[in-house]
Amino acid sequence: MSSAQPENGFNIKRFIEEVIAEMKKVTWSSKKELISYTCVVAIAVAIVCSLIWVCDTIFARLFHIILR
Repeated sequence: MSSAQPENGFNIKRFIEEVIAEMKKVTWSSKKELISYTCVVAIAVAIVCSLIWVCDTIFARLFHIILR
């Protein structure tokens, strides 16, 4: 088999080597950044949940009034 042709099948050794090479390229967040991003996401989720709850409550009451 020449080197120009793609190898048939899955080569686990090559896969692991490529994963390790890619993981070395990753820029990991610091602990401080991770905590701040987690807080931002938690606050955003809480705000969206609150908005959905408020909208659901309003629509439920409107439908109850209309269908009564």
